[in-house]
Amino acid sequence: MLSFRYRLLAWTSFIGMFLVMLAGALVTKTGSGRGCGDDWPLCNGEFVPSYTLESLIEYSHRMVTGIVGIVILVTFLYTWRYLRHHQEAMWYAGGTLLFTIVQALMGAAAVKWPQQPAVMALHFGISLLAVASSMLLVVWNCRMKNEAEHASSSQIPKGIYPIAWGIWLYCYGVIYLGAFIRHTDADGGCMGWPLCNGQVIPYMSGASGIVFAHRAAAAVLLILIAAFYMLVRRGKSKDQSSKLRTGTVYALVLVIGQIGSGGLLTATINNENIYLFTSLLHNVVATVLFCVLTDIAIRSWKHRML
Repeated sequence: MLSFRYRLLAWTSFIGMFLVMLAGALVTKTGSGRGCGDDWPLCNGEFVPSYTLESLIEYSHRMVTGIVGIVILVTFLYTWRYLRHHQEAMWYAGGTLLFTIVQALMGAAAVKWPQQPAVMALHFGISLLAVASSMLLVVWNCRMKNEAEHASSSQIPKGIYPIAWGIWLYCYGVIYLGAFIRHTDADGGCMGWPLCNGQVIPYMSGASGIVFAHRAAAAVLLILIAAFYMLVRRGKSKDQSSKLRTGTVYALVLVIGQIGSGGLLTATINNENIYLFTSLLHNVVATVLFCVLTDIAIRSWKHRML
């Protein structure tokens, strides 16, 4: 039986990592990445920097990351000390710690040595993996409480899991492309929605090409998830396949919401304050969608027929 203390640590790690990801997105959207100059971990050479909006946002991001990093380290040590016989818990806690360290080092490197947009977008991608790992630990905690599910022997057709992992990987690419748009300041490349600058297929170069590629990739993701839902729906297993079906419903709703939030981004692009909110909403929906797809991929592999 898992202790309340451990469940609290897992939830705190997940919520904290989610906040770190949002804080990082806020830094990018407000252009506050250089708010602390070239100093790290200090801010403009000071432990408590002089107040400017940019330095406040950037330094707050660092402080939150540091605090959450300590919680994640404690969670991993607790898992290693008391639950090392549970391989899943070790993988999830260890993955969260690893990705948190990597994204923190990438953030420090970006401050000391300015990076290319492709590398900066990967920073968000690593944070996404850290959030997903922390979410998996929370889900594992919840499922361990349900002994009937934990003991279930029903399995999922082995043809499902490579499709689930393929969609998961493709979704990661779509989200990475969205992060790349932010770091190249290509947000305004496609004015109007769903058309791009009044065209079905715009001029495929520069900002418009990047944004259109992201939109097209998101549309393909919707088709893939809808097709996957139909495939899982035909499954004959009354236990694991039905639970997988619920996950695909969530994924389908979320990908539709993600595309809709993309439309909101375009509609609010000329209103700076609202645009900041819709950008964060877009990030939240994308992160939750990725977490759901991660759980689907793990479950389909774990319960696959051998």
